[in-house]
Amino acid sequence: MMGEILFLAHRVPWPPNRGDKIRSHHFLQKLMDCAPVHVACFADDEQERQIGWDRKAELASCEIVVRNKPRWRAGIEALVSGKPVSLTSFESSEISAYVARVIATRPVDCIFLFSGQMAQYIPPDFDGRVVMDFADVDSAKFESYAEEGFGPMAWINRREGRLLSAFEKDVAARADHSLFVSEAEAALFRRRSGLSAGRVKAVGNGIDLEFYAARDVHPEGLKGEGPMILFTGQMDYQPNVQAVQSFSMEVMPEILARFPSARFAIVGRAPSEKVRQLDGQHGTVVVGAVDDIRSWIMAADVVVAPLRIARGIQNKVLEAMAMARPVVASTCAAEGINAINGEHFLIAESVEDEAQLVRDLLADPERARRLGEQAGILIQAQYSWETQLASLPALCGFSAAVVAEAAA
Repeated sequence: MMGEILFLAHRVPWPPNRGDKIRSHHFLQKLMDCAPVHVACFADDEQERQIGWDRKAELASCEIVVRNKPRWRAGIEALVSGKPVSLTSFESSEISAYVARVIATRPVDCIFLFSGQMAQYIPPDFDGRVVMDFADVDSAKFESYAEEGFGPMAWINRREGRLLSAFEKDVAARADHSLFVSEAEAALFRRRSGLSAGRVKAVGNGIDLEFYAARDVHPEGLKGEGPMILFTGQMDYQPNVQAVQSFSMEVMPEILARFPSARFAIVGRAPSEKVRQLDGQHGTVVVGAVDDIRSWIMAADVVVAPLRIARGIQNKVLEAMAMARPVVASTCAAEGINAINGEHFLIAESVEDEAQLVRDLLADPERARRLGEQAGILIQAQYSWETQLASLPALCGFSAAVVAEAAA
């Protein structure tokens, strides 16, 4: 008899409107095609908890808890308990009770965990399969924050990195498989954990090819003349904030010296105060959330991903490439994407490189067009979700015959 899956995620996996939710959304749908799925996850607020989804009725059960614990409280609990803040922030008696109830009453064969914070809910006596999708090595991210910072925040990030690293290793030792978004992340974790390639695997991100191949979308962009350089992303996420600050203040003056009418558009939800302060400086326009990101990507002359700290695969880069736009990405933002520098995108190793590469593309529209065209061909060939997630059912213990039976 086909068993069931318990899917635990740190955010509601619908709608797929930000990087982590895009990944969890497609993982969930793939697993729903294999077996009945129970979902437990967190919402940022009541409005998000109430958001509908056309496949929600297909779930075997669902528990969504609003995460309203203040950061200061999570921090105090972390200091008292000796745990990482990443875990205390996502502690919930409701989720714990739900997990215990589902495990006790349903034939759950596999627990699938999306994001390391959810691994604290694995019942110690669960004897089924456990698949942990870390996506990125989060502990390494906090270590990078500590190296770049100073004072109390550097200490906090150093502590978080150390404790989270130990937790990640313990979880991976318990899991049947630990998944990461790129081979580079998987290889890093193998070195840190000592686990083999059989236990630590890369399962990459894909792109909704039909959605991003649409050419009937009306380009939005900015009013007025002059080339538009575009950055997209969740704009209260610290690496994105750092990226646009650097590009606006350090790179745009160099671009404006040659292209005085150039604009730098920052498009994405929840721009922080630091991001809003960039509006009007050095040709920067803070747009905020938009109805259809494709319209802005289509209107862009160049899409940039100047991240200084990045882990895994950047969806913003894949999306721009899928829509055949020329992309200039920092070294870490390009990591994990199976593309050739100079053929499918351009990789900038420094701030000076970013300015020069963007200027070169603006000065040579034909080269920019060819670069984007080749990027689009690559994404169509290699980055469908069907291709990227082909191995997921087997990793969760479902044979091809079982998957075919479920689909029927």
